[in-house]
Amino acid sequence: MARVFVYGTLKKGQPNYKHMINTAKGLAKFQGRGRTVEKYPLVIAGKYNIPYMLNIPGTGHHVAGEIYSVDDQMLQFLDEFEGCPDMYQRTLMRIEVVEWEGKGDAGEARAAAEGVLECFVYSTATYPPEWVGLPYYDSYDSSGKHGLSYVLRESR
Repeated sequence: MARVFVYGTLKKGQPNYKHMINTAKGLAKFQGRGRTVEKYPLVIAGKYNIPYMLNIPGTGHHVAGEIYSVDDQMLQFLDEFEGCPDMYQRTLMRIEVVEWEGKGDAGEARAAAEGVLECFVYSTATYPPEWVGLPYYDSYDSSGKHGLSYVLRESR
């Protein structure tokens, strides 16, 4: 099992969460909530209003999201879903645990209790330069005050 941190449309209550609970795509078990240890710019960009975490450590905010344990099948699905490695790149990032529900092995529980876990995160280093000038968010909600409605793939 791998740990994945999701900050956008794959979170609970967001438009693509249905994929996280679709066992035909693999297993994803919610472990808890967290936020990036380093600051990153989280922007909503493109004509489909997609949330992107730009891989510019030290800029922006501590981005909030959810931590999942996923099996290899789900990780492969997420790579394909996220357009990895072209649109997003999957990298390891340090995530501060804010709230932990997970019941894993003793090592995982100890790491969670210490407050920081390494998780895979889909961020991007390949983006138009003007995205750096967009507003930065510390958390994403598709129906947030930003007024930028996410466009589902099936509607594009």
